[in-house]
Amino acid sequence: MSSDPLNRWRYPLEEWRLVEVEPPSADDLGTTETLFSVGNGYLGMRGNPEEGRKSYAHGTFINGFHETWRIRHAEEAFGFADTGQTIVNVPDTKTMKLYVDDEPLMLSQADLEGYERALDFRSGMLTRTLVWRTPSGKRVKVDSSRMVSFTDRHLALYELTITMLEGDAPIVVSSQILNRQDGFDDFRRPEVKPVGNFDPRRSSRFNGRVLQPQGHWSVGNRTALGYETTDSGMTLAVGTDHYIDTDNEFESIAAAEDDLGRQIYRIEAQQGRSIVVRKAAVYHSSRGVPVPELFDRVRRTLDRVRDKGFGHYWKAQREWLDDFWRNTDVVIEGQPHVQQAARWCMLQLAQAAARSDQHGIAAKGLTGSGYEGHYFWDTEIYLVPFLIYTSPRVARNVLRFRVGLLPKARERARVLSQDGALFPWRTINGEEASAYYAAGTAQYHIDADVAFAFAKYRDTSGDTEFMYRDGAAVLVETARLWADLGFWRTERDGTETFHIHGVTGPDEYTTVVNNNMFTNVMARANLLNAANLMREMHEADPVAYQRVAESLGLREDEIDEWERCAGGMVVLFDDTLGIHPQDDIFLQGELWDLENTPEDKYPLLLNYHPLVIYRFQVIKQADVVLALFLQGDQFSLEQKRADFEYYDPITTGDSTLSAVVQSIIAAEVGYQDMAMEYFRRGLFVDLADLHSNARDGVHIASTGGVWNALVYGFAGMRDYQGDITFDPRLPAEWPSMVFPLRIRGARIRVSLQRDNISFTLEEGDPVEVSVRGEKVCVNGPDPVRVELDGQGICLPSLDDTHPVTGNRRADGSVITALVPEPHQSDSVGTD
Repeated sequence: MSSDPLNRWRYPLEEWRLVEVEPPSADDLGTTETLFSVGNGYLGMRGNPEEGRKSYAHGTFINGFHETWRIRHAEEAFGFADTGQTIVNVPDTKTMKLYVDDEPLMLSQADLEGYERALDFRSGMLTRTLVWRTPSGKRVKVDSSRMVSFTDRHLALYELTITMLEGDAPIVVSSQILNRQDGFDDFRRPEVKPVGNFDPRRSSRFNGRVLQPQGHWSVGNRTALGYETTDSGMTLAVGTDHYIDTDNEFESIAAAEDDLGRQIYRIEAQQGRSIVVRKAAVYHSSRGVPVPELFDRVRRTLDRVRDKGFGHYWKAQREWLDDFWRNTDVVIEGQPHVQQAARWCMLQLAQAAARSDQHGIAAKGLTGSGYEGHYFWDTEIYLVPFLIYTSPRVARNVLRFRVGLLPKARERARVLSQDGALFPWRTINGEEASAYYAAGTAQYHIDADVAFAFAKYRDTSGDTEFMYRDGAAVLVETARLWADLGFWRTERDGTETFHIHGVTGPDEYTTVVNNNMFTNVMARANLLNAANLMREMHEADPVAYQRVAESLGLREDEIDEWERCAGGMVVLFDDTLGIHPQDDIFLQGELWDLENTPEDKYPLLLNYHPLVIYRFQVIKQADVVLALFLQGDQFSLEQKRADFEYYDPITTGDSTLSAVVQSIIAAEVGYQDMAMEYFRRGLFVDLADLHSNARDGVHIASTGGVWNALVYGFAGMRDYQGDITFDPRLPAEWPSMVFPLRIRGARIRVSLQRDNISFTLEEGDPVEVSVRGEKVCVNGPDPVRVELDGQGICLPSLDDTHPVTGNRRADGSVITALVPEPHQSDSVGTD
């Protein structure tokens, strides 16, 4: 893969903006709509053009606003998920159609003398400027901006500036609120939805109407529409207010109906006299508040915009992002293409999470409807660590979402005949929405993932109050599940071991297995963290402990049992191959010959029946390798290297969750060239559309993984039980890397160069870290510097000198590799 895979003629390199100087083509409409999305964690908008018209998928989304539907299984069984949930495409306020001499501006047909669209990382603004030569030969300059506010989560602001450069002309601006969810395009015709081959990563469609009209009104320059979803009963109100500034003569017309609100300006434009149309759009949603009350909220928000002006919100947005970058920016010297891509990724994390305000974070954020808008384990494993070290308040809000799901998680555990709580594999409203249990509900490890995030948040932030009040219940109920799910077995030598059967690990190409290594290792940590927290509370805050014990019916002997289960947990190890098997039977299968698998057969899940895939040693996403990262203090460097060398060649890369984790472990064990290659795959997965599905939304977990790869991978940070250590692996071509970390209320800045690493305290109390075993107290504005003897070992990349095939199993059999393909019979069936 090229170090810079972007077409720099089309996307000129700027470190603080993503810039496009050619309009998107029909081939990449969807990708560019994703790349130029704007959002704040509550409200998100795809990068559709202002004038509407042709698009891959128009999209405006509100976090958690969804419709439910009955999952119909071909063959039902007890406990199968029965309620599907899909994020709703809420009414579109982006559309501001432009007509000059009654000719519509349509990018696909327009004669453009100039064009630039840019997403500015420091202002949070999407801007576009173009010069259009109309069919009659007149020249028009059109500038636009779009912003979703970080400081007022319900608000989006648009500005459209039109200037006749040559000639006078009648101009019409038709600004709209349009319900696209229920199948209407810009011309009130049924909208044609994107159609493609089967892909479980994409959103399904509704058969009937989703948004039921509950009222509309238009007063002066304000228009509003209200709805209730058909089955989930959620309510929504969306309103707009318009302002026009021009010396040209104009008239305005406003109207509203069930699925369309319009503000139309008719202007007699004269050459050189600009027209500025500003539009404030407000969205308020609820699980059931009546629409009239939401209309009142819309009015109040619009009143504030009227009183404060657009400039106030633009300034507040810039100040908010200035603070965000102070706490977030990773500065990579001498690598402008990496710098731009990394900042784009980190902005996506802000746009997905900043104002999620105790909602979950969807796999695609609010940039598309991929994966139905569901929340997965992605949040806790790939995003929360980033938030903990950059925006701990947001991290706390995200964890609060899981606290709110506990009642339904307890119900789900009862359905599965388990004690404690079982969080849903994929959900919006807290109910399990994964119809395929083998790769869904069976991924019990989500309980340990959630508990992992809570423990890391407490260890790093020092927020004991939150942990004692809210986190304790999560750790107790998840520990209970593991203690109940697992079972004891007496071995031949008389020792007792604790086993967990019938689960699926992160690798969805291997399902419903016994003793999945990742699950067991993470469950062990879950059990110990729960036991340690309860014992700590008992000593440090007996009142809080008693409250938790009484509310949850916690017994002292339960805590003892958790520790015993953790101590007896089976973590498999194969002495013959010298590795940790992924599960009890994984090593018994033959290898999938990835090297000789045709490119058009990837990803495997779209080209092979699951049963075919399950029979092989082949991995969708890092499983054992991820455990080596998250619980790395439980394994030696030699074990990590051996595991990496075995599993890396049989990992397909079909999941965008994999590359960033492989990068981190490759860097640690010495495969530094591979670490960089995997990092690039994660860094550019959307910007270069490496998985050919960026059209369905940003891979938010991968963007979080980019930060992880920078800080945990190349800076070599580890943070087990709150002890923060560094063992750097700075890439050879990078002169330096600088980044901030928020730790227990303080902010330190880490500066890494090839021969030293230094730390500066910028806020708060002193922080202690260690570098390759040397303790460092960061206690003032003067940098504390530690000299480095190199950047770790550097091994040649894995190739044919590290074969996996040809190895012998413990039973003496030889591991072989093949590509499963259908074979033609020698004869055709006869009567």
